[in-house]
This record gives sequence, C-alpha cells and structure tokens, in this order.
Amino acid sequence: MNKSLSNLELEVNDLTEKLNDLKAEISKVIVGQTDTIDQLLITFLAGGHALLEGVPGLAKTLMIRTLSQAISLKFNRIQFTPDLMPSDIIGTEILEEDHTTGKKFFEFNKGPIFANIILADEINRTPPKTQAALLEAMQEFEVTYSGKTYSLDRPFFILATQNPIEQSGTFPLPEAQQDRFLFYIKIGYPTESEENKILTDTTGTKGEKIKPVLGGAEILRLQQLVREVPISDELISFVNTLIRATRPESTTHEYVKEWVSWGAGPRAGQALILTAKARALLHGRLAVTPEDLKHCAYPVLRHRVIVNFKAEAEGIYADDVTSELLSSITPVKS
Repeated sequence: MNKSLSNLELEVNDLTEKLNDLKAEISKVIVGQTDTIDQLLITFLAGGHALLEGVPGLAKTLMIRTLSQAISLKFNRIQFTPDLMPSDIIGTEILEEDHTTGKKFFEFNKGPIFANIILADEINRTPPKTQAALLEAMQEFEVTYSGKTYSLDRPFFILATQNPIEQSGTFPLPEAQQDRFLFYIKIGYPTESEENKILTDTTGTKGEKIKPVLGGAEILRLQQLVREVPISDELISFVNTLIRATRPESTTHEYVKEWVSWGAGPRAGQALILTAKARALLHGRLAVTPEDLKHCAYPVLRHRVIVNFKAEAEGIYADDVTSELLSSITPVKS
C-alpha cells in the first residue's frame, strides 16, 4: 500500500511539474492573468468547458490559442456570426461519386467541431439555433447528423468567449446552455506594471515560440487522477448546503430570497467538487481543502445563480450572492 501511494505521489509530482511548465510556456506570451490561466487549467483537468467574458483587447483569443500550442492537441477556431448555421459547426453531407462504379453516395464532411480544443469566439453573436448545435457535443462528446452519431476525439474542450459591452446584435446564451459550462471566467484589466510590459513586448520585433509540454494521453490521465482526489464527507455536506442555499424557494437566507430569481441545480454541486479536486491536483495536493471549494465557487455559480430584476437595478450580481453565502456558511475543517 505504501509503495502504491509512493508511486502515485511520484506520478502526481511529475504531472504537476509539467503543469507548471505549461503555465511557464503560456506566460511567454500572456502577461499576468494568472488567476484566469489557473481557472482554464482547472477546467481542463476537470474535463469541462469554460465561458470567458471580458472587454475586447484582453487577449482572450490569444490566451486560448497559446494554451492549445502548449498542448499537443488539434485546435480549431469557430468565429460565431449572426449568419452562422449549425452545419457550419457540425458538418454536412456532400454528394460524392465512386469513379470506379459511377455510383453516387452521400458522405459526411466533418465540421470544425471535430478537434480537441474548440475556440467558440464571440458565441453570443449567433442565434440560439446555432448555439444549440454545441449542446450535444458539450454534454455527450458526440454529434448527430441525419440520424447517425459521430464520436468526438478525447480530450475535448470548448472554450467560448463573449464581450459584455456589445448588446446590439447579440443573443444571450440560454440558461440550459450556460449550465453546460463548468466555469464562467471573468477577465479583468491588467495592472499598471503588467500593461506596461504588454506595451513593451508587443510593439517590437520580439516573438516567443511556444513549446508543447503536454499531450492528450497525459491530459486524460490527469482527468482520471482528478476524480481519484479524495474529499471528506464534511466538505461534500458543505457543498450540498451551499448549493441548496442558493434556491430562493427553499433557503433560509433572507439575502437569497430577496435578490435571487433562480438558484443552482445539482450539476453545480458536481462542478464545484470536480473543480475543487482539479485545483488541489494543480497545486500538487491529493486532498480537497475548504479553500479549494471557496476559490472555485465563484466561477461555478456565476452563471447558475440568476438574480432578479430588482437585484440588477441595485447592482447586485451572482458573485455578491456567492460571497454572502460563503461568509455565512462555514465548512468544517478537513
């Protein structure tokens, strides 16, 4: 048993060392944004998808492209526009001819969704019908066309971006689709020193080459290890209490009853436990701590707790609700 544990610890140390190398490669191009990069890696380790929101010019697309370069996986970028159709994402059947027999037949021509890392750029600029084309892929890791099901290669990640300031010509994601994203990541402005470095590094002739440091098999192994990270019964109970407290019809918290329209469902609890496990592994630990859960609660609940119109008018958002609940619900030390 001790030998097995020792081997596991050695494997975890080796893989977390590679994760540190991965962050180092990304930092060659991306200045700052350490929290955002950590949250992206947590999403990867937990085997989920992420929605990134930030004003234009904060390197959302560059960050995702750099991440894909540092991991030896196939990458496709889909630019979402108002006229984008589901077949532009999934693919379509085309009429082919067998030159030997002269017979004609339909062959499925795979769309850009058939890759390991998908950048869904400005996802809220396309209509709901096209947005919905991602649902099966995100949840089942497969797509269906003309009654036939096609499996997607694993690992498979969708990283979607949206700009918060462009309201005209945009289509907000339905709650059901938002719930498919493990994390809702908000990207802020860089600090003064970070912005100064960005201006220096990006206006000259200097160019950094990104070196791949992780492969698909290692990502899949990390995802397996994440699920093996233990979490105490007390912390699972804390997660259950926290998620149930977000529901205004059953909570005892007056703050939630006053400001929340819809609370989080069971998928939020699953997401919180998985991402907390991933964060523990990212930091080289084989146990979940209360700090892991608190750190992951904001990007997990940000799109799953829907505040009412009164709250929006008062400038109260989901993060405020999460902060209030975390301050009043104390996890037992594990």
